[in-house]
Amino acid sequence: MEYLGMSYLAAGLGAGLIVVGAALGIGRLAAGALEGMARQPEVSGDLRTAMIIAAALIEGFTFFALVVTFMLATQAPKVAPVAEKAAVPAVETVKTPEAAK
Repeated sequence: MEYLGMSYLAAGLGAGLIVVGAALGIGRLAAGALEGMARQPEVSGDLRTAMIIAAALIEGFTFFALVVTFMLATQAPKVAPVAEKAAVPAVETVKTPEAAK
């Protein structure tokens, strides 16, 4: 049962890292696009279109990573195979003449 708790913890940390990474990526994307629009206002339409497409790709990747993270978190824990016991040599029983009767 302890593995299930660890998987929930890992999923929470993974989801947090994914969201922070996506937010940083979209923030840098928007900052670059706005700076480009400020420098050359005549290409603002093209920059806006490229920014929206790139932001959609980043969000798509983010949602995919979140789905994978939560799928791994809710996966049933796998039980490690038990090592087989060392084969015990069979002991032959000696039949006594009394047991044969």
